[in-house]
Amino acid sequence: MKTDFYVAPGPVKYTRGMAARAERLGYDGLFTADTAHDPFLPLVTAAAETERIELGTAIAVAFARSPMTVAYTAWDLAALADGRFLLGLGTQIRAHITRRFSMPWGKPGPQMREYIAALRAIWDTFQTGTKLDFEGDYYSFRLMTPFFDPGPIAHPDIPIYVAGVGQYMSRLAGEVCQGFHAHPFHTVKYLDDVVLPAMSAGAAKAGRSLSDVEFVVTTFVITGHSEEEIAAAVDATKQQIAFYASTPAYAGVLEAHGWDFGPTLNAMSKRGEWMEMLDLITDDVLDEIAITAPIGEIGDRIRARYGDRVQRVGLYTVVPPNLDDDGWEALVADIRG
Repeated sequence: MKTDFYVAPGPVKYTRGMAARAERLGYDGLFTADTAHDPFLPLVTAAAETERIELGTAIAVAFARSPMTVAYTAWDLAALADGRFLLGLGTQIRAHITRRFSMPWGKPGPQMREYIAALRAIWDTFQTGTKLDFEGDYYSFRLMTPFFDPGPIAHPDIPIYVAGVGQYMSRLAGEVCQGFHAHPFHTVKYLDDVVLPAMSAGAAKAGRSLSDVEFVVTTFVITGHSEEEIAAAVDATKQQIAFYASTPAYAGVLEAHGWDFGPTLNAMSKRGEWMEMLDLITDDVLDEIAITAPIGEIGDRIRARYGDRVQRVGLYTVVPPNLDDDGWEALVADIRG
């Protein structure tokens, strides 16, 4: 099982050196997120600092950017990282696309499908010189003169991963992508009942199998060297879970378990009752979503939970344990098995 390092959001100056450290500790991949800072810029320094580790976005908000803009950035990163770049895309939700980015919002599933097709058409033009002629419902690309064509690179087949929660994105990943990022707000039951069957159906439609799609998860981990350290992390984790559970976009996870507290949490979030929300996350709910164990047992618990369902995993630790580099290196090796 591959083990990935997720970069905490921050400016490039802050993230400099993280990739080299992650590679030194034995991680297989490093991913950045599209939150308060651009997800692509840290990967420029990461590519220069490393030789082995895979580098990717988890995720970049697709609909905030033109496919042409992303095509150029991904092309340059693939060249800079010698083929180690993984392009992870996500839709975000309507409010962010229309009100934060002031970009149009369509039907996110079909739009993402077309977005991916447009990227591959543009990259084909870059690599082969084929005339650019892409026409869809959301995007149209017909102009590429030599002055604006970056030309071929050594590793043109850039893997595309999509992130999602529901069935459409899961099917889309199975059908047309190289990987799928599952949201950290998930349970094994939800993966088994909803995500994996949809991925399998999408793969079958395209004449592929699940083995053609790398399944990536981040998992909530509550750990430490002592019971006191573990207990200190519980409330912070419950608060993060409560935040996700309050968001209607993630209601499917609650429905899979018959949990009915989503609307209550949503109402509490609108009243700003953030600390009170964690009281609705019982220990039973916590156990379904998070892994709680001493530091030396985390690897076994992750492999026991996910088995052969996933190919790579990252730790979503709200309060990470106080580990030196030797401790982290041992933990990574333990998770990899």
